[in-house]
Amino acid sequence: MELAVSEIRNYTLNFGPQHPAAHGVLRLVLEMDGEVIERADPHIGLLHRGTEKLAEHKTFVQAMPYMDRLDYVSMMCNEHAYVLATEKLLGVEVPLRAQYIRVMFDEITRILNHLLWIGAHALDVGAMTMFLYAFREREDLMDMYEAVTGARLHAAYYRPGGVYRDLPDTMAQYDTVNRSSEKARRLNENRQGSLLDYIEDFTRRFPGYCDDYETLLTDNRIWKQRLVGIGVVDPDRAKALGFTGPMLRGSGVAWDLRKMQPYEVYDRMDFEIPVGRTGDSYDRYLVRMEEMRQSNRIIQQCVNWLRVNPGLVMTDNAKIGPPLREAMKSNMESLIHHFKLFTEGMYVPEGEAYAAVEHPKGEFGIYMVSDGANKPYRMKIRAPGFAHLQALDEMAKGHMLADAVAIIGTMDIVFGEIDR
Repeated sequence: MELAVSEIRNYTLNFGPQHPAAHGVLRLVLEMDGEVIERADPHIGLLHRGTEKLAEHKTFVQAMPYMDRLDYVSMMCNEHAYVLATEKLLGVEVPLRAQYIRVMFDEITRILNHLLWIGAHALDVGAMTMFLYAFREREDLMDMYEAVTGARLHAAYYRPGGVYRDLPDTMAQYDTVNRSSEKARRLNENRQGSLLDYIEDFTRRFPGYCDDYETLLTDNRIWKQRLVGIGVVDPDRAKALGFTGPMLRGSGVAWDLRKMQPYEVYDRMDFEIPVGRTGDSYDRYLVRMEEMRQSNRIIQQCVNWLRVNPGLVMTDNAKIGPPLREAMKSNMESLIHHFKLFTEGMYVPEGEAYAAVEHPKGEFGIYMVSDGANKPYRMKIRAPGFAHLQALDEMAKGHMLADAVAIIGTMDIVFGEIDR
């Protein structure tokens, strides 16, 4: 009697875009040999909105809020690259206080990003509690965004020449409409002073929260089994693939634009660059955890400086920055400047510029070309996640299907910036 030998062949599996671990709109076509990944083919473009083209039809200031909608987890860092590129073309000097505010909010944004990353990454791997912890802290950070811009997500706070407005002296208070007066009093305890007081209170509490996260995860047996040795990339290969940020530093390359090509006031800040050793998902986890602690240090330094150094937060060049409201109400010249600035926008000298920032995900760059008009002639966005996603096939090959989820998590990808 002959036994029928079933033919074993690879089968193709669609992972996403509905899959909760696909982080938005990734369609990953996996070629599987049993449960082992033979090939991973990411299909992108499902969130393409033509941001680079839209910017050509808006003035330099009007195009700025599009930046918030790229990597919609690291809003102000996107804005920062855009305004730096515009300022490079304009040749404008940004007031020192505005530079400190920008650096402080860049680091607040970095913590916001890494908190969402660790919450989502842990949830994908099966740890529910981390998600809840991370969102508790994100709530405080979102309140800082709201205090200064009125928006919790799409801030539109940075401007070519400075920032939209100075830091407020008071914080919004919780009312007693839907909660007891005792609960409202408890929630308002750290909101009695200015925004700087509120931020300082957070920086005192945050290292303790980081310790909690590490207690939950760092030596957790399941967490290490799911991350150690998964998605290993050696330093040379990481550089060849165009990795930047924690993905590059996790592979042992000490490259950080804040140190190597300092912008704003990062050269005045005292902080360390965490670097991995083995280049696996666990090392990248450790790098990002330490980055949050270092960001906390930078925020404290900015708060201390901003307390004792008042000043302008926007350039006094009337062709670039809007006039003060009081001047606008009493001075015809200021009213004309205001009207021209918000209808026509500023005219940027002919030329091209590239500006990059150390975004929470890597090097986020804006290449901008101006033809001397009031709108960008061309704009190209260098998104860090785009370079990282191309390595997915290489990192996932030979791993199990469940490891694909961990690898997508360790990349910290957001499709707003990848699809643009």
